[in-house]
Amino acid sequence: MSPLSKPRALRPGARIGIAAPGGPVDPERVAAGCRLLEQAGFRTFRRPDLVARRGYLAGDDQRRIDELEQLWSDPEIDAIVCARGGYGCDRILARLDPALAREARKPLVGYSDATALLLWQRRAAGLAGFHGPMLERGADLDPGSLAALLGWLTGAPLPEVALRGCGAFPGEASGPLVGGSLTLVVASLGTPWEIETQGCVLLLEEVNERPYRVDRMLQQLQAAGKLGGLAGIGFGDLASCTDDRYGSCVEDVVRERVAALGIPAVTGLPFGHVPVNTPWPVGVRATIDGSRGEVRILERGVEVTS
Repeated sequence: MSPLSKPRALRPGARIGIAAPGGPVDPERVAAGCRLLEQAGFRTFRRPDLVARRGYLAGDDQRRIDELEQLWSDPEIDAIVCARGGYGCDRILARLDPALAREARKPLVGYSDATALLLWQRRAAGLAGFHGPMLERGADLDPGSLAALLGWLTGAPLPEVALRGCGAFPGEASGPLVGGSLTLVVASLGTPWEIETQGCVLLLEEVNERPYRVDRMLQQLQAAGKLGGLAGIGFGDLASCTDDRYGSCVEDVVRERVAALGIPAVTGLPFGHVPVNTPWPVGVRATIDGSRGEVRILERGVEVTS
């Protein structure tokens, strides 16, 4: 895996830029989410055209590129939080400037379709990011998830256990954390920002995909050589991945795949498309314990300077 640089930790009163790199946003929810960040002691910035809409996109591709590059370039912006996911990130990745992101070294936060942006940043810019809550829940953003995210961004002491779920296959292993949305991880295959998994702890979640589709995507990752060299694997929320037609269960799909891998595995981790979307840093080292059902993160996701 290529060398990793960490973004700079946020200081009190830091200014957080809001980006919409994918789908169109709800202005009221974004405003409510910004108020929560401001109540926590941070300033926020969003461009007037953040609320632009072009069908299923938050404005045209050039608008979304310009927004990200402005947020990276502006010395008054200290971090970038995505307003929401929604399709669109994949359309602009090849046109983004990795040197700009690398030089800026600003924390980038997102999940769902923003997984593509986090994978691109890790692979093209060599920069860690954060899989975590965005602003799409507005005032309903879970206070615990927000507090945990701000702790990561400011370089607070590491939590003893970052993520706790259910043990699925015993053993303990360590490696860099990678992953995110299963659909977007699979979509990265064959691209310049293809996910790197060798020796890593892979964390996956998904929403509204039927069990056979989850199975197909895991099979594709296996065929592409992305599961064979893993240190461990963990699954976040998959609760909405159901299909009444066949009576199939996504938990059965996961158990079958986990058993075949024979590596430490955990299910039911509290992250993904759920209210309690616990954040975790992409690219930093962690330990997964398949017996205890825990993921412990071994280093900060930001660089703390005096």
